[in-house]
Amino acid sequence: MRLPILMLASALIATPAVAQDRVAAGEAALARIVDGRTVGKPVNCINLRDIRSSEIVPDVGIVYRMNNGTLMVNRPEGGTILDRDDILVTRTIGTQLCRIDIVNLVDRNSRMPSGSLALNDFVPYSRLPRKAN
Repeated sequence: MRLPILMLASALIATPAVAQDRVAAGEAALARIVDGRTVGKPVNCINLRDIRSSEIVPDVGIVYRMNNGTLMVNRPEGGTILDRDDILVTRTIGTQLCRIDIVNLVDRNSRMPSGSLALNDFVPYSRLPRKAN
């Protein structure tokens, strides 16, 4: 009887460390994505027509690739539930995606809802200008 209790206790103790490792891995992935870019001033909204694609960075946020080459990074409240197997479902009113919008998550395999997130500010990352030779 003691063994299952010890296993449960060790699992509960290890959980925060595992979560920290996952967030650290997500932060490293985001750093690779924005490498070689300059960070700009955060904005409240982005135009939907300017979004070329989106990418989930697990446990960290969402990267929106814009038509002009800029990356807009959003770190939603509760972003630690983001998983690469999630599908982003966003319902907007109007032509912009804004910090007050809610993104619903759907599990790619089961097609079941897996949570929702409130977006924050969008932080632009632009390419550094090329140096002339």
